[in-house]
Order: sequence, then structure tokens, then C-alpha cells
Amino acid sequence: MGRKERREREQKRENYASQRSSEKRKNTLITIGVFAVIAVIVGYSVYLFATMSQNAPGGPENAGALGSEHSHAGILVKVFGDSFDFSAPAYQIKSAWIHFEGNDGTTIHKHATGVTLGYLFETLGLGLDDQCYEFQDGRSFCTNEDYSLKFFVNGEPVGSVIDYEIVEDDKILISYGAETPEEIESQLLELEAQQLIK
Repeated sequence: MGRKERREREQKRENYASQRSSEKRKNTLITIGVFAVIAVIVGYSVYLFATMSQNAPGGPENAGALGSEHSHAGILVKVFGDSFDFSAPAYQIKSAWIHFEGNDGTTIHKHATGVTLGYLFETLGLGLDDQCYEFQDGRSFCTNEDYSLKFFVNGEPVGSVIDYEIVEDDKILISYGAETPEEIESQLLELEAQQLIK
């Protein structure tokens, strides 16, 4: 009877060992499968991000893929002679396509083709058209009998900048008030003196 019991014990040990080995293999395969699925999901997400285009959430209409361009332009907005401060946190990196960054409020960074200044102001919560400049709190500065909203691109007057797409080293002035030609020239010189942060 001793031999029979020994064989049964050996048989149980072998069965137990092969069962444990089988469970370990099964768990290893499940772990590999889970990691493979995660890797596929991450890879697909990276691919989508890298090829993101105007169809991406929050993207402007008619914009190219993110990274299709990287342009910088200087901007100066004057309301009754006071400079508008885009360096405040409320105006920093509101869109991946076009924005201010690095606590700088004088250099616009554009990261895709087809992105206009109108879209920049829209992302900042500022109203802008060819007649009015509107702050986030609702205050409007509109062209009337006494004051006017004026736009300049590279020193030249233009009717509006809403549909304007910046190119490298542009300088944009938006001025509201009753400035004399000399005062406008002074604002243009101030804008020209600004260093672009690239």
C-alpha cells in the first residue's frame, strides 16, 4: 500500500505542476494580448495626432494639417493709444493652430496653412471685424463719426485683417481712436521695434 500511495502523491504533484505551468502560460499569453491591444491603440492615436488636419476637433475651416507651416508675425493692438496685453494667461495658447505663447503678447505663432487672424481673435474670445473691436467683457470700440478702427499690414493700410493669413515676419497694427498721421506713424515705429520671439 505504501507504493500505491507514493505513486498517487507523485501523480498529484505532476498534475499540480503541469496545471500551474499551464496557468502561467495562459496568464502570460493574456498579458501579451492586453499589451498588444494597448500598443495598437497608442500607435493608432499617435498616427491620428501626427496626421491631424482641419477635421481635427477645434480646427479652423480650410486649415492645413498641424505642422504644415510655422510662421511668426508681430502684432500691436492700440485702443485710444493704450496697448492691448496679449501676454496675460487668458490669451496664451488657446489653439494649437495659431496662438501667443511663452507669456509673450507680441508674436503670433501659426502652425498650419490656411489659418487667419480672424480665427486667432475668435479663439481668444475677442470680437473683431472691419468696424469693431470687442473685449471679452463686451466693451466695443467701433468706427463712428469721432473714432475709427484702422488696420495696417507691414506699414500699409488695409480694410480688414479678419481673412488675412500671416506670413513669416509680418507686422500687424490694429489701432482704434482719432490718431493723427503722426501718431499712427509712431505706432508703426513701435511695432517695427518689437522683436519677434521665435
